[in-house]
Amino acid sequence: MGRKVTIASSTLNQWALDFDGNRERILQSILEAKELGATFRTGPELEIPGYSCEDHFYESDTFLHSWEVLLELLTAPLCKDILVDVGMPVMHKNVAYNCRVIFLNQKIILIRPKLMTCDEGNYRESRWFSWWKKIRETEDYYLPRMISNITKQEIVPFGDAVIATRDTCIGFEICEELWNPMSSHIGMALDGVEIICNSSGSYTELRKAYVTVDLVKSATMKAKGCYVFSNLRGCDGQRVYFNGCSCIALNGDILNRSKQFSLEEVEVIAATIDLEDIRTQRNHVRSLAHMASGYPSYIRIPVDFTLCPPNDSLLNCTLPIDWRYLKPEEEIAQGPACWLWDYLRRSGQGGFFLPLSGGVDSTSTALIVYSMCRMVHKYVQIGDVRVLADVRKICGNQEYVPKSANELCSRILVTCYMGTENSSKETKDRASSLANAIGSYHLHITIDRAVSACLEVFSVVTGFFPKYAVKGGCPRQNLALQNIQARLRMVFSYLFAQLILWTRNRPGGLLVLGSANVDESSEVT
Repeated sequence: MGRKVTIASSTLNQWALDFDGNRERILQSILEAKELGATFRTGPELEIPGYSCEDHFYESDTFLHSWEVLLELLTAPLCKDILVDVGMPVMHKNVAYNCRVIFLNQKIILIRPKLMTCDEGNYRESRWFSWWKKIRETEDYYLPRMISNITKQEIVPFGDAVIATRDTCIGFEICEELWNPMSSHIGMALDGVEIICNSSGSYTELRKAYVTVDLVKSATMKAKGCYVFSNLRGCDGQRVYFNGCSCIALNGDILNRSKQFSLEEVEVIAATIDLEDIRTQRNHVRSLAHMASGYPSYIRIPVDFTLCPPNDSLLNCTLPIDWRYLKPEEEIAQGPACWLWDYLRRSGQGGFFLPLSGGVDSTSTALIVYSMCRMVHKYVQIGDVRVLADVRKICGNQEYVPKSANELCSRILVTCYMGTENSSKETKDRASSLANAIGSYHLHITIDRAVSACLEVFSVVTGFFPKYAVKGGCPRQNLALQNIQARLRMVFSYLFAQLILWTRNRPGGLLVLGSANVDESSEVT
């Protein structure tokens, strides 16, 4: 009897409503999973349409195009003889659900809806989706005709069920279900489910990796078993950044993991486990065995398929690894840098424009862009053709290969010191020194004439001429004069961002980076 199984977890950089691109990345992950010897592949949450479609989830087209992508996956020769788990929205009885669709050899096995939506932080899932409240129950789902024409199925199970292959049992959670105190994986483990998958759209927060890894390890520590966590990567068109960290755990140990911050669009990890390690461990914990003997059963969907290959005895089981956590400084340097790169390469623009004042805030922003350039240069050096293609597209040169991070920075970051009569030589020198250190294309302009022109208009109309506090002006005058400088810097920023590449004989424009902190925003209004 086969015991060893190779399973794969995918980390994908998907984009909201990019159905063609999302499909290609899913297919690439399936290819890589099969090359790693996996007979089961799972992926991140809502990977077909992209997680961040937001109010587009109210549109029927989003559901239609998701089914069209699923149809292409079902009929792709690449998907033959591998159990595939993908994420997409599904409308059942006029209610939208965030679902996993599991299929094998052009047959849909199960549609499993999310049991708990997430609505804290930046999440607003219940705005678009309802959660499935019929625990351990399924209903008949009537497939769209374009799907049933291929699968020859009219109805498939929809609901909270598990899949029973000839050699093991697989269950499913979706993101928030891992974080909730009533997680489904405990009940599934007590009912004999040996492999539990979690498809997630978990965005990065400082030190969040510790929490996620602890949850994944804990999911298999008490109840034993194998837990497969798959997460998104990239900004998906949002302000947040999904940071990967997909992993596979067995009986409380991490066997494999994906990178926390990376420029890879597709990253697949795999692990080979011995199912007997799960069975032995569970039987050894007597309290667990006694609880399991009386626990309510899940509906099991039988599948005539074996995850264990015929020669499974020749496979070597994956050994546990130690998870190296990034330092807070590394997370701050790499996370926002990845977000910036993801946003830039999808924007169609030629780089960034940053007003560089010589202060802490704009300096930090410049260094994050430089961190991005270092990461991009590193991936070009190791031969990542996708990253190089994006670099060439952004720089408008199909022959360009960056020689260093500084050289790349000179092409995609324009910094500008916008001085006035109130600016100090010290801040000007600091800005120039930093620009030289990171290699940015640096400009220095003075905006006194523009400030004077604004004040002259006001004076002609009112007969009054405002003064700074140091020259006897009241707080209202002082604040108004500060605002003129700040607002004019914004106007000049967008002017230079739109036209500076034109002066350098390059196509496109630049994205303007703001570096004002919350305190400044509340003080200068």
